Amino acid sequence: MARRNRKHPSVVSSTTTSVVSSAVSSRMPSAAPSVVPSRAPSPSRTPTVPIQPFRFFDLPSELRIRIYEVLLWLPKPLDLDPINYRLVHPRLAVFLANKRMHDEAYPVFYSQPIRLFPTHGRFFHTKQPLLARLPLRYRNVVAALELRLGPGWSNPPRCQHTRPPIGLLDCTSLRTLKIFVEIDPSDTVFAGFRGKNATEETYKWFCVDLLHGILEQVPSLETVEIDAYPAVKKEAQLVMALRRKIEENGKRLVWGPLRGWEKEGDEPGLIGLEQALAGMGLGGSSLSRVVEVAA
Repeated sequence: MARRNRKHPSVVSSTTTSVVSSAVSSRMPSAAPSVVPSRAPSPSRTPTVPIQPFRFFDLPSELRIRIYEVLLWLPKPLDLDPINYRLVHPRLAVFLANKRMHDEAYPVFYSQPIRLFPTHGRFFHTKQPLLARLPLRYRNVVAALELRLGPGWSNPPRCQHTRPPIGLLDCTSLRTLKIFVEIDPSDTVFAGFRGKNATEETYKWFCVDLLHGILEQVPSLETVEIDAYPAVKKEAQLVMALRRKIEENGKRLVWGPLRGWEKEGDEPGLIGLEQALAGMGLGGSSLSRVVEVAA
């Protein structure tokens, strides 16, 4: 009688258990946490939230105007200049957003000072300064002009005039005129350099005539500010003549910050070389004493 091949009970039990466990694990997901970090969901599967546009015109009008000022105002007067394409042109893109934004923004942009006669060499002799090139509705909102005196003093260009084509009659909102005097050719140091048949008073009366033309054509003007470089004194003939013309027309005269002429005498202004000299004790009478000792 042949012996039956019987397996040891422990071997059968072990084999059965491993088979059952393998079958169960193949049919049921493992509850144990995976040691491999799960991958983030694909961006394409992430639910997208629609971006709501910012409702700019829901802001109060005062806040919108302040935003226009920060965006559009420049640190110096508007003028014809080759760099305007990089400095000014990008800012004016706000005009193209829509009609309402254009109508709100352009009065803010043209309320900043505009230089009456260009000083850059490329446009110095142009027949049409910036004011004359502006459309009528833009000239109507101009609030401040800058008249710079000194460039071309030996032979003032013919384009510097205040005749009607320049557009002053359209500046019905003009309130402030800023006059900046770079030099006063009436000083004796300019003798021999004033140009043909010119005297020490030629350029002075030329400047007074410019001021007279502005005052005559712009009755809305209220304030005239005079400022100058440190070389120009408060008692200079040009400055005194301008001051008399302003007072004759009943306009308010104020002094600019560079010279600081609102103080008594001819003290240093808030900016420039004179302030630095005054800080070192070399301004005013102190500087005169130093020169005397050195002599």
